Amino acid sequence: MGRPLPGDDRAAFSAALARVTGARAGDDLCTPFVDVVGVSGAAISTLGRPLGSETLSASDTVAARIAEIQIDLGEGPGWRALKMRRPILESDLQAAGGAEWPLAREALRGLGIGGLYAFPLYVGELSVGSVDLYSPTPHRLSQRAVDDAGVLAVIASRRLLRTALDDLENVDDGLADGPHSRREVHQASGMVAAQLGLSVDDAMLVLRGRAFSSGLTVAQVAADVVARRMVFER
Repeated sequence: MGRPLPGDDRAAFSAALARVTGARAGDDLCTPFVDVVGVSGAAISTLGRPLGSETLSASDTVAARIAEIQIDLGEGPGWRALKMRRPILESDLQAAGGAEWPLAREALRGLGIGGLYAFPLYVGELSVGSVDLYSPTPHRLSQRAVDDAGVLAVIASRRLLRTALDDLENVDDGLADGPHSRREVHQASGMVAAQLGLSVDDAMLVLRGRAFSSGLTVAQVAADVVARRMVFER
């Protein structure tokens, strides 16, 4: 399982707690998790209803890809953590086993990472999303690191929910711009729905299916649809 990652520095936890507690819209919420848990990177995403699926922030390109894979496929440790309302800790992602989220597991293994840890974000019964942390090599998180990340996740959940609700009020179409924005994906799903006479939800499944079968991301397929380089016909 590997050695425990660092996560026992109480000064680091206090600093991270202060950063997350005082965070405002647009502030970096990934670094506090990275510093406290002792991992290489983190991504924070909203998942499913009611806020939609969107990567809000990522510490690096690997973390961003971890989030994107799960959003594209609609499965993965982040989704599982949110459903179960508990952390999903994959200390050795490359090890055999694990029948849950098979498509995401295969894609995530392809990134060559060792450990993957997802913490749910929710407020009461309202689902928000997940924080996904990764390690380049297999590692077991200490219980203190897990507990500390859980505390940060509770506070981050409230901050993200408040920000998301503010964004919905301030953006005309309910989709905020940003480096990980999926505005184009939503636009493409509407176009595919019109082309095939489907609901928007079914059109999103079509986009995901085309992406999976062609080895592209949903964002790449969406860009082709919006640019009319790709047209779906009955």
